[in-house]
Amino acid sequence: GLTYSKCEMQMPAVFSDLYRLFLEAEGFKEQGNAFYVKKDYAEAFNFYTKAIDLCPKNASYYGNRAATLMMLSRYREALEDSQQAVRLDDTFMKGHMREGKCHLLLGNAMAASRCFQKVQELEPENSQVQQELKSAESILEFERLAEISFEKRDFRMVVFCMDRALQSASACHRFKVLKAECLALLGRYPEAQSVASDILRMDSTNGDALYVRGLCLYYEDCIDKAVQFFVQALRMAPDHEKARLACRNAKALKAKKEEGNKAFKEGSYEEAYDLYSEALTIDPNNIKTNAKLYCNRATVGSKLNKLDQAIEDCTKAIKLDETYIKAYMRRAQCYMDTEQYEEAVRDYEKVYQTEKTKEHKSLLKNAQLELKKSKRKDYYKVLGVEKNATEDEIKKAYRKRALMHHPDRHSGASAEVQKEEEKKFKEVGEAFTVLSDPKKKSRYDSGHDLEDDDMNMGLFH
Repeated sequence: GLTYSKCEMQMPAVFSDLYRLFLEAEGFKEQGNAFYVKKDYAEAFNFYTKAIDLCPKNASYYGNRAATLMMLSRYREALEDSQQAVRLDDTFMKGHMREGKCHLLLGNAMAASRCFQKVQELEPENSQVQQELKSAESILEFERLAEISFEKRDFRMVVFCMDRALQSASACHRFKVLKAECLALLGRYPEAQSVASDILRMDSTNGDALYVRGLCLYYEDCIDKAVQFFVQALRMAPDHEKARLACRNAKALKAKKEEGNKAFKEGSYEEAYDLYSEALTIDPNNIKTNAKLYCNRATVGSKLNKLDQAIEDCTKAIKLDETYIKAYMRRAQCYMDTEQYEEAVRDYEKVYQTEKTKEHKSLLKNAQLELKKSKRKDYYKVLGVEKNATEDEIKKAYRKRALMHHPDRHSGASAEVQKEEEKKFKEVGEAFTVLSDPKKKSRYDSGHDLEDDDMNMGLFH
């Protein structure tokens, strides 16, 4: 009869073991399928993993686990399983399709297109793949447009492009980070912080998201905290150029601003002015810090009697930050000092509307009073004397002007000239009546006489 070698005698036993493993794995797969249908993806994942452990060369098990991981939003792991599935079976259409979908969701549109083209080769009539290819093309188009817009500093357009791209690539951290960076550059810090924080919740080592968190803090003038985030970003991604530049700018800006403040406190106003000017050249994107620097330079400018320059600096600060009360206050004071009372009243009104304090009300009332005083007859000008003239100087000036405009001196002139000189003569008398009486003069100087007029007219509230 036939003789069998030891090896030949074991063959059926090996096959039966493999078959038993296969059946056991199929059982796990079926259980996985049942949990998948019930939407219990965590359990489905566990059973597909058991099936893979028993039969690690079965493409469909990896395919099923990839589908489950996609439902759990674990797209990177799903991508690895899909790639393993098509490595084991290059004709596995669903494997290629899932790999493409994962690439798309993760924002890699070029790789996604290659997978979808493979699906087209395997199933030319597949209508779903046409749609997926269109999505991949539109993502590439939005990426291209975003790149051009970023270079043009059209950050709103970049945010728009990224929002559209994220509709198909919802798990792409790169797109989210670019959107967050542009939101920060637009001054929309809470939105930018929120996007960056979402990424860090899923990936705490994401250097780009750490950079954006730092950028928001930096732009909100929390420079020390910002530097910590930039340092952390560089630890996670040592060649992160933007984080390195931002870190350098933040440190330079802080140092230069502090040098300026020190010089100001020491009374070295020219030096402080130059230091603030240098600080303003460091980073034009840092709106909040630059607004403060303009306001600081305006304070120094007013000390140096460069009042027009100080007004201009306050205006620049307000243009950068319309809510900057200190800049309005500084500009209003400069307007008062240059007797531009209407402008001062306008600024103090803005301040008082924003912060209704006693001090602001008093400053506004004072500016309104000075405005009224500037519109009435200036008795000092009528007599041709300074506001600090003595009693004697006022008397001398009165005699001189009264003689100059006396009607008898102009009796031979035309009726028109006579009328004009008579008016001036009366004004001189009126000015002297007020300025020669200490009580009336004091009320005139303080503007209290105007309040009396208002009370008489029922205007004083």
